[in-house]
Parts: sequence; structure tokens; C-alpha cells
Amino acid sequence: MSTVVRFAPSPTGYIHLGNARPALMNWMFALKTGGQFILRFDDTDLERSKKEYADAIEKDLAWLGIKPHRLERQSERKAAHDAARDKLIADGRLYPCYETADELDRRRKRARAMGRPPIYDRAALKLTDEEKAAFEAEGRKPHWRFKLEGKEVHFDDVVRGDQVVNTDTMSDPVLIRADGSYLYTLPSVVDDIDMGVTHVIRGEDHVTNTGAQIELFEALGATPPTFGHHNLLTDATGEGFSKRKGSLSITNLREEGYEAMAVALIAILTGTSQPVAPHNSLEELAQTFDISMVSRSAARFDPAELSSFNARMVHGMSYENVKDRLAEMGVNDGEQLWNAVHENLEKVQDIRDWQKLVAGPVNPVVAKEDKDFIATAAERLPAEPWDENTWSAWTNDLKAETGRKGKQLFMPLRLALTGQSHGPELKTLLPLLGRKACLDRLS
Repeated sequence: MSTVVRFAPSPTGYIHLGNARPALMNWMFALKTGGQFILRFDDTDLERSKKEYADAIEKDLAWLGIKPHRLERQSERKAAHDAARDKLIADGRLYPCYETADELDRRRKRARAMGRPPIYDRAALKLTDEEKAAFEAEGRKPHWRFKLEGKEVHFDDVVRGDQVVNTDTMSDPVLIRADGSYLYTLPSVVDDIDMGVTHVIRGEDHVTNTGAQIELFEALGATPPTFGHHNLLTDATGEGFSKRKGSLSITNLREEGYEAMAVALIAILTGTSQPVAPHNSLEELAQTFDISMVSRSAARFDPAELSSFNARMVHGMSYENVKDRLAEMGVNDGEQLWNAVHENLEKVQDIRDWQKLVAGPVNPVVAKEDKDFIATAAERLPAEPWDENTWSAWTNDLKAETGRKGKQLFMPLRLALTGQSHGPELKTLLPLLGRKACLDRLS
């Protein structure tokens, strides 16, 4: 049977690097197994879900290289969720509870004070019809809990191996709020069943939830999918990313000029046994990547690593890779410029700075002790045409004439021609500048 995976974000904000990790892990799995990838919006919270966020998520995933085979919206599947609700109620697995948030909080505190685990005591199961009617008369509306079997749930995690979750140590989870809206669990399980999801690959913070979810699959008469829980991507301090904090949103990373493949590879490979190294495409990476390569230890991400890795990828790009993008930026006939400066770029867009430097004007930097040397350099500037050999011919002539060598020879020339102490090799930059511009700057 073909594998089917899903990524189910809530369209209540922009996705960040931490969200991109499970999306990309699932995409890798689909590519590796020749399976299907479903983008399923968890948009049952109608108040907070926004179309602008859903559109942004689709755009961000496409930019990263993810091409969903199907797009689903949970808000359009309420009839299926309601049918599952009714079955669970009829089977006695979903029961109404009337406690307020304050009452539940007091019970938890009392349980802790008495040295007991703060799990729900199932008091609602003991309510009589009269007591329920009295609560209804007060204006209370019930929330609904799923009655767990209280057993050891075993599952083989494709990342973590054999796992056991004891649902006897858990509170019966709330599946339906007092206003009748669904929390994440029931729609998710119902949709996984109906859409034929074979593998649920997600963050390790969901491991404990898996026990209750497997019981819910079984209560609905379905075989649970295979689960895999990868380590979470955190910042350098070990703190998780957050939509509310605006942590490294994919939209911002794209707008800041990072390469999509650099962002994707950092999100996938950090915290795995595979080194973070350039790849031409996600399809290429999928040939060597396996979900079992994910480490059990933390996947810590340092933004400096992304900048460094992005620069590494840019340095390896040919002009053919970027010529269309350069044309969009107004860098026309940019092959010579790209070949001269790309190994000095952190981002492709940085080439505009070098375009300005070549076109001029610049502010030449000439130290007092170098004035005579720079005057001599101007006098002995070779005639055109120029090529990559012009720089060595010129500097060898100056070395013989002035006795200067090494940094004492090269640095004053660089400062006078570019106004900077660093940059591309001048043997490639000199022909771009041309003789007239060089004479102007040496003057």
C-alpha cells in the first residue's frame, strides 16, 4: 500500500523554522517512499484561522520545495467529525463534564497537596440525570471527555523505536469544548482515518498524546497509523520556536534573501546523523536521507549557522543558477560580475553592493605614506585591453619599480580602487572596473 503522510498546520499565524521541520520530514518520507503528502489545514478554530495565513503557508511550503499532492481543510469536514462524535457517545466512550476551569484547577491543586497525580477523577461519570439537569438549568454547558481504557499502549516509533504509553496515568482528554467546538484530537484522528494516512511524523512533544490517540483510532474501529516522533528544532539557548514570538518565520527568511535550499536543509538535517551539506534538490537529498537518522538529542539551531551555510551554497552556484534572478534585480550582463564576486557574497542579493562598487563612484582610501606609491601605480597602469593577467603584470612591474611586496604592495591598491580592505580577487575585479575608472580612483 502506498504511504500517505500529512502536515496539518493551524492557519493562525506564519510558520517558522520549527514548523518547517515536520513539514519537510514528512515531505522527505513521501519522496523516499513514493507516497502522497497531504497539506491539511487545522482550521476548526474559525475565530483565529485566517485565509491570509493559509495562503502564506502554501506559499512558504512551495518556496521550500514542498508540492502537496492534496489540500484539505478540516473546517469543511464537520459532518464526519460529528458522526464520529455521535458514535463515541453511543458507545459510552465520550461523556459530558460540567466542571468549570476554576473547579478543575482546585481539584488538581488538592490532589497534588495529597501526593496524588493531578489527573481527572471522572466525577462526571457519577452524575445522575437530575444533577446534569441542574447544571444545565444553571446555564452550564458540558465539555466532553474521551474515556481512556487505562492500559499500556505499545507502538513502534520509526524514529524512537519501541514505545510504551500508560494511559492509566493520564486524564481523560477533552475532545469537545463547552461551546461545541472540537479540539485538535478528534478531527485529526477522524481525518487521518478517512484520508488513509499511513504514517504520522511529528515532533517528540506529541509522544505522550499518542497513547490516547491510538485508543481513539481503535474506538472508531480503525487501525492506527505508524508514528514517528523527531526531535524538536530549538534556538541556540534550547528554547522552542513560537508563532507568537515571530520566531524566524519562513516568510521573513525568504524576504531577507536566504536560499530556500539552505533553509530547508538546515531545518531537515540539524539534529540528525547526516551532515548539513549542500544538495541540489530535496529529491536528491531524499535518496540518502532516512527518518531513522534523526537523533534523540536536541536539535539546536544557531542563526549564524544559517548565514554561514547560505553563503556556502551561494559560493557554489554557477551563473546559470542565478542569471534570471540577477536580471530581476537589474544586474544585466552579470556573468562577469557574478564570476568575479560570488565567492564574497552571503546572499545573492548582495551582488548589488558590488555592482555599485564597480559602477562607482567610490571613496578611495589612500594613506599619507602611500601617496607616492599610488601615484607611481597610476603612471604604470597598463594599457587596455585587460584580462585576468593584467593584475599580475601590473603588480609585478610595481614590485620591481618600488621594492614593495606582499600586503604592503597589494593593500594600498585595494583600498584606493575599492575603498575597502576586503573583497574579490583584484585579478577578476580589475577588468570589470576598466582603465579609466582605475585611473580616476588612483588619482
